[in-house]
Amino acid sequence: MNKEIKKVDKNKSMVDFSNGQIPIVSKQVLIPFILITSLFALWGFANDITNPMVSAFKKIMELDNFQASLVQLAFYGGYGTMALPAAIFIKRYSYKKGILMGLTLYAVGALLFYPAAVYEQYYYFLAALYILTFGLAFLETTANPYILAMGDERTATQRLNLAQAFNPIGALSGLFVAQTFVLGALQSDDVNFSALTEDAKSVIKTSDLLVIRDPYVALGAFVLLMLAVIAFVKMPENMESNQSSVWESIKRLFKKERFVGGVIAQTFYVGAQIMCWTYIYQYAEILGIDNQTTVYYAMSALGVFLAGRWICTFLLKYINSGKLLLILSLGAIGCTLGAIFIHGMGGLYSLVAISFCMSLMFPTIYGIALKGLGDDAKYASAFLVMAIVGGAIMPSLQGLILDIGGPGYKDVSILGVPEVNFSFFLPLTCYVVVALYGYRAIRYN
Repeated sequence: MNKEIKKVDKNKSMVDFSNGQIPIVSKQVLIPFILITSLFALWGFANDITNPMVSAFKKIMELDNFQASLVQLAFYGGYGTMALPAAIFIKRYSYKKGILMGLTLYAVGALLFYPAAVYEQYYYFLAALYILTFGLAFLETTANPYILAMGDERTATQRLNLAQAFNPIGALSGLFVAQTFVLGALQSDDVNFSALTEDAKSVIKTSDLLVIRDPYVALGAFVLLMLAVIAFVKMPENMESNQSSVWESIKRLFKKERFVGGVIAQTFYVGAQIMCWTYIYQYAEILGIDNQTTVYYAMSALGVFLAGRWICTFLLKYINSGKLLLILSLGAIGCTLGAIFIHGMGGLYSLVAISFCMSLMFPTIYGIALKGLGDDAKYASAFLVMAIVGGAIMPSLQGLILDIGGPGYKDVSILGVPEVNFSFFLPLTCYVVVALYGYRAIRYN
């Protein structure tokens, strides 16, 4: 797994014999590690500036809940489309070239928000998001196994958790921009938009779409800057020893229970994460909280997520990764039941608390699933990134539940709770699947 590092540090051990400990990151690869870790924040920013857009587009474009959820279908669908081609690309070329390709596609998708706003077509925005996530698929398919390869396999899961800890920092930045420069500036939030004349709607629509456009265009420009920096920095490169075909690698992978279970668990986990972070706005709305104020609760969720990521990275030194995954999955199940059945602000606080339990899940599932796969990890990584398509499918299903009875979020009562509360049975089911994988993973280690 760490052939790339051997090229840079072939004469030095990854073990620090002065204290008998294996460093999570060696000094020889510190700069590449920092640069690649910065990408985790970069795609976290894109994820969480986009989540509030479901609610924003619903109002501006006068969509139903299912149509608005197509934002997430487009965003996370790009992962499912491009992850395997990305793995083939980096197998043939290198991690660095995979990262450069990812940044290029990321920038192109973000900059396409400019013509989308000019033409004022919802599906143009969806196409721009879809292309943007081609880039994110390249970045995640490349960066995750690259980080795992930057050191001893025994510290790989800790190393990935450390890198992933910077993802919520980017996510918090994305939410801050969404609240300050988008949701707070949307005129459609300040009026009864559906009651306006068509001419008045047209004026507000044009203004609001420009508000949505600008942060993405600025993001595209910043991504181009990152592209230039990484292009000129020397990075550890692949030294291929396994020249087997794509299909030979895939056949080997799907014979491994640890890997297959990881893909399934990752699909359900990402679906649950996106549902909890997307529909917090709809959940809060039935409590009389507007979208701009709800961002504070979404930021609180990311804050506890970030805290959980750092705490759990530390705990992995002492607790089996499968056992910790199981414990936090059970915590997520309990918090989700609270979000469903506790009325008022207690339910919203339970929804926020789920994020602490989710903090460990993605990188730990990833690390468990990839352990011991050697060069096949490149293709395995692609399937684990493709599993992010769960974030495309599950929110759309939740949107269909929210459309029961009408476009509102409490048109009907199911099991004694509003339909928006009931819809969180979907993420509840997902956490059960993750808990089962954690239970089985205990015996893998």
